Amino acid sequence: MNGEGIIETSGWGGRVGGNERSGWDPKFIEQVGKWVRPAVRTWFRAEVRGIERIPAGGPVLLVANHSGGMITPDGLVFAPAFYGHFGYDRPLHSLAHYGVVMGPLSLVMNRLGIIEASPDNAAAALDDGAVVLVFPGGDYDAYRPTTAANVIDFNGRTGYVKTAIRAGVPIVPLVSIGAQETQLFLTRGHRLAKLLRLTKFRLEIVPVSVGLPFGLSVFFPPNLPLPSKIVMEVLDPIDIVAQFGDDPDIDEVDAHVRVTMQRSLDRLAARRRFPVLG
Repeated sequence: MNGEGIIETSGWGGRVGGNERSGWDPKFIEQVGKWVRPAVRTWFRAEVRGIERIPAGGPVLLVANHSGGMITPDGLVFAPAFYGHFGYDRPLHSLAHYGVVMGPLSLVMNRLGIIEASPDNAAAALDDGAVVLVFPGGDYDAYRPTTAANVIDFNGRTGYVKTAIRAGVPIVPLVSIGAQETQLFLTRGHRLAKLLRLTKFRLEIVPVSVGLPFGLSVFFPPNLPLPSKIVMEVLDPIDIVAQFGDDPDIDEVDAHVRVTMQRSLDRLAARRRFPVLG
């Protein structure tokens, strides 16, 4: 579950996990990509369009919607396309919840360029000249109900705008469709989380979904994703200062980003004939 949005639910607090960026290992990423790329192309029939719209050099903040629940395929689809286009000497860092980058898999995640989501980590990666991929909606977005599968909703989180302004980098929107069809998402489970008093542990949702092979899942066990066709599209860069002036309004920039992404997602949805099949 990637995304600064998860950290922002607690005020963009979280832990700053040291210099995780130093673990980025392009040779390891290239090796992993050799089996990830054909796998996602086969299983998800994945397409990434408009990759050339990402500025050819310098730091960039990629802002994407997040889909697919616990086993979200967003990064698996996008990263191989990014490195295939720009090569393995340009770092791509994805921001993730600290639960993803801690424990026995932490070293593997760091080598893949996945770092803990926090404003300091994002700013440091951008200062290093990296491309940073952020999912402002976090788990709130990834577990949106199937009835709202094609809705851009960051749950009011605007930290990504502040990060881009502070770093002086363009925002490049990235939209994805198809991953929310990998299972049937019934509810985020806000009421259930409150009933179980999990909110005091910063667990705001207990998502309920239906899929294969376990059927009904109340957060656990996670079902395996159906082979839904996934399409991701990179949109034109947004130069915040050029479009909104030297003292931009955070909410105005956020609204513009979301509207731009929603229009693109609506267009992709209109071309989609059937769920899963695409």
